[in-house]
Amino acid sequence: MNKNKHFITPDWPAPDNVHAASTLRTGGVSTGAYASLNPATHVQDDSGLVLQNRQLIKSMLDLPSEPVWLEQVHSDIAVNAATIHGLAKADASYTDQPNTVCVVMTADCLPLLVCDSDGKQVAAIHAGWRGLLAGIIGNSIAAMHKANFMVWLGPAIGPACFEVGAEVRAAYLKKSEEFTTAFKPTEPDKWLADIYQLARIDLAKLGISKVYGGNFCTVTDQERFFSYRRDQQTGRMATLIWSSQA
Repeated sequence: MNKNKHFITPDWPAPDNVHAASTLRTGGVSTGAYASLNPATHVQDDSGLVLQNRQLIKSMLDLPSEPVWLEQVHSDIAVNAATIHGLAKADASYTDQPNTVCVVMTADCLPLLVCDSDGKQVAAIHAGWRGLLAGIIGNSIAAMHKANFMVWLGPAIGPACFEVGAEVRAAYLKKSEEFTTAFKPTEPDKWLADIYQLARIDLAKLGISKVYGGNFCTVTDQERFFSYRRDQQTGRMATLIWSSQA
């Protein structure tokens, strides 16, 4: 990877007019626990530095407009990014309008990017285990026009690091026995959860088979990624998607 490149671009067969990226923790102006490209205003970082970081992201990705930032609350709420004014409480946004930038912020939770095969619809989804359990992926897809979708799974906590209690596994199995494959036993009443597998199971239920990415670990890759589980006090990565005129 080019050391001057402070973002990842999805490796997926999206149409040429669909643009997407997930920022790394490098290349910004924040310091200390938030070093350095932190775009999150809700983590006690210096607000002036955060705004500078957002401008840097806009510049380095050549964004066509200001991203539609969300107040993420681990919900099942998906909103139409083109209709948002102010800060919406939601965990996903979608649009069929060119040059509208959907974005979510994460630091272990799973960011998903969605587009259709025509390059007319895009979405960004923030999926922690609570949001996944609540149905954030299904709600996001249901809000969009029916199409042939593909999905990229961005940087999230890896399956070897995501330890959860037995109650989390039980909640998923109550929803569907299919989620059994996403959990491995570790200590008594503790399980390792594969958040990528949880998402893939959800996507398969929705008939979406074109799924890419999902090979990162935010916890172990300290050089590139912020991680809440690793550091507690930390910044966030931004995962963004937009389309130009098809």
